[in-house]
Amino acid sequence: ICTFVVQFQYRKCNMILIADSGSTKTDWVLMDGHSVIKRVKTQGINPFHQNSKIIFHVLLDELLPHLSEADSDIHDTGEVSFAPGIKAVYFYGSGCTPERCHVVEDELRHVFPDAGAIEVKGDLLAAARAVCGHQQGVACILGTGANSCCYDGKKIILNTPPLGYILGDEGSGAVLGRLFLNALFKGFLPESLKIEFLEYSGMTYSDVINRVYSQPLANRYLASIANFIARHLEGEESLRLLIADNFHAFFHRNFVQYHPWMEIHFAGQKPVVGFVGGIANQFREILAEVTESEGFRIGIVMKSPIDGLIQYHNY
Repeated sequence: ICTFVVQFQYRKCNMILIADSGSTKTDWVLMDGHSVIKRVKTQGINPFHQNSKIIFHVLLDELLPHLSEADSDIHDTGEVSFAPGIKAVYFYGSGCTPERCHVVEDELRHVFPDAGAIEVKGDLLAAARAVCGHQQGVACILGTGANSCCYDGKKIILNTPPLGYILGDEGSGAVLGRLFLNALFKGFLPESLKIEFLEYSGMTYSDVINRVYSQPLANRYLASIANFIARHLEGEESLRLLIADNFHAFFHRNFVQYHPWMEIHFAGQKPVVGFVGGIANQFREILAEVTESEGFRIGIVMKSPIDGLIQYHNY
């Protein structure tokens, strides 16, 4: 997930442009004060998967033409002067590590040269700002991958490294898919469910093994299995237990180092934990039960951080 915010003044208006972006797509929202003016979709922006030239042209070719009320001027040098009233740019994204932030920042400066401040941060800060706002709390991402942090209302204080779906990512969609396939083919789920899954996917056992071990983006394939699980959840207790076990593992493997901080900042109260991501949203009822059983209080749960970020940047 990555998020991009542009604040500018145009024709005496105070406009904000917010986008929530992953490696696949970006959802942009243009706002005038508290009112949403326009929504735009472009491809995603991730500095690990795209070079400077590609990122520049995503901004130039896919975003700017849709912002019809803004003036854009493309020069022969390749420089772009867009909306001179822009005052600040905030970009949060997956792949925006300290080592890669400059790739996005440089292209933002090319497209928005008059912005006084440009800030590029990771998607975990976007999640924290979306679910915690300006208050302290624990923020988590449960989507294709998983992540978590302690947040003091301004910055991330603690973060357990997620390690990816092979070494970690407990609670994520990729790990849920892996657990499902393991249980399915080793006989821990009903045979009827295996038959339904193979018919649903149009794949054989060999096809599944090939898809996981020989094809790219196995994590996305594994996470996509969550849709099948959700459709067959009603009346299938074994699937509910599988999901709950995945969420319990998320807490057990990622929250240990957070306890001293939480004991100080939530003395006498259950710490509030908020969640962003498709898996958190899709299985929010089970997630709430597990969160409470682990001794925490469920906070905001949202599929995408964009609505929370709209509120955060209008604070």
